[in-house]
Order: sequence, then C-alpha cells, then structure tokens
Amino acid sequence: MAVDGGVLAVSSMETPSWAVRLRGADGEIAGAGILLSADHVLTCAHVVGGVGAVLTAEFVGAPGHGVPAVLARVDDDAYVPEALDADGDPRGDVALLRLEKPRPPGDAVRLHRLSAPDRKVRMYGFPLDHNGGIWFRATVVGGCGRDGQVQMSPASPGEVASPGCSGAGVADSLTGEVIGMVLSGQRDQHGNLYSYMTPAETIVRHLPRVEAFTVGRTAVDDRLRSTDDDAARDLFDERFAQRLADWLQDDGTPLKISVVGHDDDARAATLRRAITLADRELRTAVSVGRTSLEPPGTVPSAGDHDLALHAGGLASTEMAERIAERMGLWQHTGESPADRIRTAKVTLTLVVVGVDEALDPPALLELLDVLRAGGSRLLLVFRTDGEHHRQARRLLLDRPAREHRDRLVERLRDITGPLAAAVFERRSTVVPEGVPPLDSDLVAAHAALFDLLRARAPGGGPDAARYEQLADRVSARLTRHLRRLDELAARRDELTGRLRSYHVLHQRATRGAEDPAVDELYLRAHSLLRATPCDVRAAEAAVDDFTRRVDARTEPGGNARARTDHGNAASGTDCGSGYGDAFPCRDGGRPE
Repeated sequence: MAVDGGVLAVSSMETPSWAVRLRGADGEIAGAGILLSADHVLTCAHVVGGVGAVLTAEFVGAPGHGVPAVLARVDDDAYVPEALDADGDPRGDVALLRLEKPRPPGDAVRLHRLSAPDRKVRMYGFPLDHNGGIWFRATVVGGCGRDGQVQMSPASPGEVASPGCSGAGVADSLTGEVIGMVLSGQRDQHGNLYSYMTPAETIVRHLPRVEAFTVGRTAVDDRLRSTDDDAARDLFDERFAQRLADWLQDDGTPLKISVVGHDDDARAATLRRAITLADRELRTAVSVGRTSLEPPGTVPSAGDHDLALHAGGLASTEMAERIAERMGLWQHTGESPADRIRTAKVTLTLVVVGVDEALDPPALLELLDVLRAGGSRLLLVFRTDGEHHRQARRLLLDRPAREHRDRLVERLRDITGPLAAAVFERRSTVVPEGVPPLDSDLVAAHAALFDLLRARAPGGGPDAARYEQLADRVSARLTRHLRRLDELAARRDELTGRLRSYHVLHQRATRGAEDPAVDELYLRAHSLLRATPCDVRAAEAAVDDFTRRVDARTEPGGNARARTDHGNAASGTDCGSGYGDAFPCRDGGRPE
C-alpha cells in the first residue's frame, strides 16, 4: 500500500532473514547483528568484547525449523571500540565480523543512507525472556553528541533497547530499509526512556569497508566537500563559521539566506568546512583535527544537516528527485518528486548552495517554499544578491512573516475579544476564588496586538516569535481560568439543586409548620446562591449548615444521617407521611 507521497508501507512483522543472534564463548546471548553479505555480520564492538573473540552467529530467520549456527570473528581490523570523545560524548562501538561458513546471499540486507528526523523505526533484538527475538518500535528524536549517533524514543516503556538488542538492525517502518544499528538503551535520572542507534553514514565513517554493503547517494555533493587546498591556504571566516554552526545546531531560525560570492574564497571555504563537519560520513578524525585549534562555537556536530546540494546547472526536477530520495519517498505511483514531497509528512535539514545558478531558479524557489511550509529547515546560499536573491527573500521570508503576523493578529484578537469576554462574563456570575486578576496579561496582549497592527514593512516590525510566546501564555492562562470559573459555576448549580431537594424534604417533615431557625438557614443559603456574583465557598458553607440541621431534624431518634439520594424528594414523589416516610421509595412505592 502506498502512503505518504508514494512511500511503500512495510507491514510484515516476520523475523527478518538478516537478523543475527550472537552468543559468546559462554553460550549466553551477547547481542544481535545484521547480515550484510553472505559472510559478513555487523554488530557493536561491546557485543564482541575484543578483537580476538570468537562468537556464534545464529540465524533465527532462516527457513525451516532449525536455527543455523556459524562461528564468527572480527574481520581483520574492522573493530572500533566504544570510547568517549573530548566532550565526553560516546563514539565508535562498531565491529564487522566474518563468518567461517557463508550464508545464502539472498538472506543479507544492505544498509541504506536515509535522513532520519522523526521517522518511525523498528528493530529486532533478543532481550531477556525473548531469546527467539522480538520487534521493538521507536521514533527517531534527533542527533546526540558529536559522533553522529541518534536518539530514539520507544513507542512504549517496554520497548526500550535492553541487553540482547545491541547490534540489532534499525529498519525504517515506511520503506523497510535498514538505516542503522542499535547501540544501547537508557533510563535517565528523571525516568525518561531512550534507545540509541548509529546511522549508516556513521558506521561507514568508522568502518570504511561497510560502504561496499551500503546503498543510497551520500548526503553531500562533491562540489561542497572541504578540500586539502582549503586547509593549506588557511581560508577561514570566523564570524561566518559561528553563524553557520549556530544555525546547523538549530538556533531556532528555520530558514537562513546567505550570499557567498565566487570571489569570496574565505567564506566559500568556511561554508565547505561547515558542511563537511556536519555530515556523519565526512566528519573524519582528520577533518576534526584541523579544527581543534580554531575558535569555539565554530564546529558543528555530525548529523547537523541531512542533505547538502549544489544547485548549479541542475533543474528543479532533478533537485526534487534528489531530495525525495533522501527522504525515502521513492516512486511507487505516478506522482512527481515535488508532489511526493508536498504530500509526505517528512522533514529534513537541507543546505542548497548556488540557488541562483540553477537552470530554473524561480521553479527551485517554489520547491523550497514547499519544503519550508512542510517544516523543513533550509540554509540557502546565493552567489549574488540579485533578483533571484530578492525573490527568495520575498517568497520565503517576507510573505511567510506577513502571513504569520496576520495569523498572530487574529489569535490576539480572539484572546482579547471572545476569550477575555467569556472570562469576564463568568467572573460576573461567581466570585473568582483561586483565579488571579488578568489585567496585566490582557494589557500585554492588547499592546502586542497594537504593535502588530502598526507594523507596515513586510517581515519587519515587532518580534513575532516573542509575541507568539506571549499569546501562548495568555491564552493558556485565560483557558485555565475559564475552566476554573466553569467549575465554580457547576458547583453553584449543584448546591442549588441540593438546597432545593433538602428544602422539599424539610417541608414534608414539618408538614408546613414554621421552623424559624431552619428557615433562616435556608434563606441565608438561598440568598448566597442567588447573589451575583455568587460566593461559592460561602454558599457551600451555608448549604452545609442547612442540610445538617435538616438531617438532624428528620432522622428518627435525632441521629443525624446525611442523605445523598434526594432526586425523588426534589421531584415531589411521596411514600407516605411522617418523618420516616419522607425519604425516597423503592420496590414499586413500598416504603424502605
């Protein structure tokens, strides 16, 4: 079934043929692995335990009733132990095993380069009590640390990766492609549960020979990769590097437009440096070493972008196909790449250099606007500040800012109008106990509305993001206060019904005779409930005084007993006469 812009949904939950159960020399399950070829298994270094270790690889997804078992060892030096980098973040922890006897090539799987943000994934591991293997589901949250590892949020608390899952393949739920490998699971001090994986690109960086078992184009175009010449000529623009690192590490700006001219070698080299360092596959020890002495705040983390493209000489349709491929939106219908991107709920962090050098810049800008509207983050680099640059600012910055401001104006009008009116209307009917004054909040909302209405220049004027936060805060408070006032009004109505019910009960018990003390209590409670605004707390105390006195008068022997079912008394149902007959009846009208 094709969903989400032509993505083929994978619904099979069978044991995958590529899933490997690994046992140590003691016969205990050490972890999981991924069959990448007839004689290669990928797993975590900590599962192996050391370069000279011998493990038993068991193929639980093999056809038939048996589980084939084959001895496996580290393939030459394809072993990168788990370690901590200079920042204390984990890195490495990958190993490639070679089998003593090959498996059927058709049982193997290839790793796939695929952007990961917010993707639903599945992994097949072998935790305690599930030696035969079990599927775990999760959602990719985002990158963590500088090595390019990825954090995943379990679909349920029981699906966090546990011992026996390390080394398991992580499969994209929509495409079925294996995009990474499980590293570990964790419960933090706050009780939050997370699993971690290393994506295909990070694995290839640590184990270059795994590239032979990896498909999908790399995330960075060749023209955008940092070169040895960049370092040799010492080309570096520190301020530009800081701005790039801030944006790549998500400074809250969804779209950034910049100009890097052909004659600005320093900025061009700095841009290539940032793109290279932010890519999981290209961020090598050599490239990081070059930046070790450079100013802090200029070095992005691996995985800070998902795709970096050079638009020079390319049509917008070619760019769309490249982006759709990276998103995993492969064509299974007649939809164009742009349509697949438009209808899919997939986002990515995209860098496009040379936007104004594309074959059709206006069409490319329309595509980029689709990505922006869908929630993707965009860094767009132009070669000149000419007409295409101005068009981009109008289409991608000014128009969205104006539309955002217009939506914010309508929202503030609703807050200061109908929502505020509803709160004040409720406050006029009940005393707002526990509801603080809202004057300062409403004054701030009115001031924000005035500033937004006064703004004239598209994209200019007040800080819309700050006013968005103000609108969120004031709206939440007014909604919360409205809910509290409605609760007080409901309590007032409940007390009114209770008072009426007890009044009927009292009248029947006294057969119309006057009882000044009780009548006074009733009138006081009645008056408080009818007051505008009603002091619900005072009315509740008065109703309690009245009902306790009625209970004491109507209970035979003077033994006060609270009654909770007064519906029949309120409606006038009578089971007889006298104090004892004044209570509701059961069983066809027979007195209790």
